[in-house]
Amino acid sequence: MAASKSNSVTVLHNAVIVTMDTEGRVFQNGGIVIEGDKIKAIGQSSDILNRFASRAQQSIDLHGQFLLPGFINTHVHTSQQLGRGIADDVDLMTWLHDRIWPYESHMTEEDSYISTLLCGIELIHSGVTCFAEAGGQYVSEMARAVELLGLRACLTESIMDSGDGLPASWSTRTAKQCIESQKELYKKHHNAADGRIRIWFGIRQIMNATDQLLIETRNTSKEMNTGIHMHIAEIPYENQLVVDTRNIDHGTVTYLEKLGFLQDNLLSAHTVWVNDDEIGFLSKAGVKVSHCPASAMRMLGFAPVNKMLQAGVCVSLGTDGAPSNNRMSMVDEMYLASLINKVCEVVSKGTTDPTALPAEVVLKLATINGAKTVLWDNEIGSLEVGKKADMVIVDTSLWTMAPVHDCISNLVYSMRSENIVSVICNGQWIMKDRKILTVDEGEVISKSKHASAQLLERAGISLPKRVCYL
Repeated sequence: MAASKSNSVTVLHNAVIVTMDTEGRVFQNGGIVIEGDKIKAIGQSSDILNRFASRAQQSIDLHGQFLLPGFINTHVHTSQQLGRGIADDVDLMTWLHDRIWPYESHMTEEDSYISTLLCGIELIHSGVTCFAEAGGQYVSEMARAVELLGLRACLTESIMDSGDGLPASWSTRTAKQCIESQKELYKKHHNAADGRIRIWFGIRQIMNATDQLLIETRNTSKEMNTGIHMHIAEIPYENQLVVDTRNIDHGTVTYLEKLGFLQDNLLSAHTVWVNDDEIGFLSKAGVKVSHCPASAMRMLGFAPVNKMLQAGVCVSLGTDGAPSNNRMSMVDEMYLASLINKVCEVVSKGTTDPTALPAEVVLKLATINGAKTVLWDNEIGSLEVGKKADMVIVDTSLWTMAPVHDCISNLVYSMRSENIVSVICNGQWIMKDRKILTVDEGEVISKSKHASAQLLERAGISLPKRVCYL
């Protein structure tokens, strides 16, 4: 059953609290007060207990465990979770045309619901409290799953009105139909689930979008005060196609700037193949970029993240979907983000730079920068009085993290998903002592195995057979 609403007061104390606020405060023996869905107070344990212990319905000693803001995954395809492993070791166009589009076009509403539940379980176990859906077919089923899981989400429909290789059932949709569909979803689900769900507009990618769709999406999203989620500049082929078909001298970002599409409510996923001028366009327009290290290393390339950050672009972290990453762990993405961007300096400068993307910057990408990316930083992304109570509890006593000499470095370079023991979202416990409280994990996993097998059969997707010797 879903987590219930409550205005009760909970005190968590004797914790190392990593706030991620503008001052970067860390309380070595800190306490925090949750009242309803918000943070009421934060400070030293002794002060918090003196002021609030008598009012608290719960007072929990965390015995030195770490408390930090919930991670925000800014690019994930929840509907692709049933497709984990179906598109390994292939290039992007094969991935799309031969695996993912057949898979997605044969999904049922129930498949989408089960897939989102399964994805949500993995997200929660890796400390995610909020995610940005990158685009799927059945947003209403995503919303049903998100409400049950207790998570926070920006949900987006997969939107395409043109392009080669589309399944027959997708190829007849007009720009007007795409816009109207999303407006209906907005009316139905925006601010649902106690305000945890927001509906965004989507563009799958420029190769599948007419100029009419781009312009109407830009205008309508601004009118409705919501965001746009779009895959941008993923591979060289995409940039070249834009040059060849749209009479522009470079590629996607250059063309979107010319079209007036770049604006501060745009979430630009991946954004790998951009030049210095285009980074300037992104910065000037206030575009937010979701960096997905594992997915990028797998089939896209190295995004110039250091250059973007130096130019003032807000960069955050995403996992992408299960068929392009296999692991929905923001913990893994933090670790990879720092390492990949240290090595990227070899490409641009001929030498490594061990100082590139240090731990404190990476932790910002996963928290407060993620909140800025999903246009929610007034309520989430840091532990501050008045913000929503979205937080994770980390057990640092396990062999994976012990000993702790530098709490920030330890969180980025040593932590694993196993260290995350509890998750609170909107003031409600959705995982406690490693047990998810909102859904039955075993039941979801069982249903997912059955649904995925049937889905692959309907889609006609056959995978290479591995020879196993017993």
